[in-house]
Amino acid sequence: MGIQLDSGPTVKRHNYQQNAEINITPFVDVILVLLIIFMVAAPLATVDVPVDLPSNAATASPPPLEPVYITVQADGALFVQEQPVTFAQLVDITQAQTAGNRETRLFLRGDQSVEYGTLMRVMNSLQKAGYARISLVASEELEP
Repeated sequence: MGIQLDSGPTVKRHNYQQNAEINITPFVDVILVLLIIFMVAAPLATVDVPVDLPSNAATASPPPLEPVYITVQADGALFVQEQPVTFAQLVDITQAQTAGNRETRLFLRGDQSVEYGTLMRVMNSLQKAGYARISLVASEELEP
């Protein structure tokens, strides 16, 4: 009596051949999608363009019946309408001019030589006070 460990040449463990070829079609598809994404996103990531914001070529919209102007002069002096104010008084005087109505549109005028940070400080303080409708005023661009 004996045990036969080999069941003969008819039984094979691996009937399938290995595929040694690489399918690169999905790889090319992924690379093309990434290329398109980077082509679209790359111009949006660069902000190296010099900007001169004070002029505007758009047609002027009609002013409201009682506009509230906040002006920042070149030396940093603040005005609400024609009344000079300090930065600490800005919100209180603006609330008095608008009668506490937070939906009043405010027009922020800044001299061309005023730093951008100064205008942003004024705008942020007004937004913290609840004024969400703040417009920047620019002079009309003259046609050459």
